[in-house]
Amino acid sequence: MALAVLEIVAMILSTIGLIGAAAATGMPMWRVTAFIGENIIVMETLWEGLWMNCFRQANIRMQCKVYDSLLILPPDLQAARGLMCCSLALAFLGLMIATMGMQCTSCIRDNDRAKSIILIISGCLIIMASICVLIPVSWTGNVIIRDFYNPLLLDAQRRELGEALYIGWVTSAFLFAGGCIFACRSVPEDKNSQRLLYSRNAQHVGYQPHVLQRLPSSVRSRSDYV
Repeated sequence: MALAVLEIVAMILSTIGLIGAAAATGMPMWRVTAFIGENIIVMETLWEGLWMNCFRQANIRMQCKVYDSLLILPPDLQAARGLMCCSLALAFLGLMIATMGMQCTSCIRDNDRAKSIILIISGCLIIMASICVLIPVSWTGNVIIRDFYNPLLLDAQRRELGEALYIGWVTSAFLFAGGCIFACRSVPEDKNSQRLLYSRNAQHVGYQPHVLQRLPSSVRSRSDYV
């Protein structure tokens, strides 16, 4: 019963992580313009994401534009595109595999060993998905903080951490927790191998012929001479 509850908790955490990863991938709020200088209008906001950038000004509706080329993006956002897509694929595949190994499902009945192996594989995939989320989010955050305190850059070139980065960090934690619960699973011994080993031992123990050894002629009991 406790294992079934843990599996459900891991499934919920991993599902929340998958939704968060999808949200962070599609959101344009990865890098937000920091309005620091006195000549910049405070009501203007510029968001830069993986697929588009959005601009919003006072009393004007938000305008978004998809990037014309991948080469326009900086290296951290270019890598973030691929890693976030890999994280979505790994998390989705891990959840699909986990559904076959959970105790509440009817797949692979009466085979606890196979179910445990399936859950361990799904847990490893989900942990890999959490790493694929953590790397681009942390990389982009490091670049933003480094450029923010760079005295050689203008105020208009400095950015702040966007909401998508915070969602990515939380998402990575959810995926890692769910994957660890799935992966930290003990694999029971195979019953078929135990039966085969027992049957082989029974064959060796069942019949043990006794070999009569003939004593040499010099070794005889005293009763032979009476």
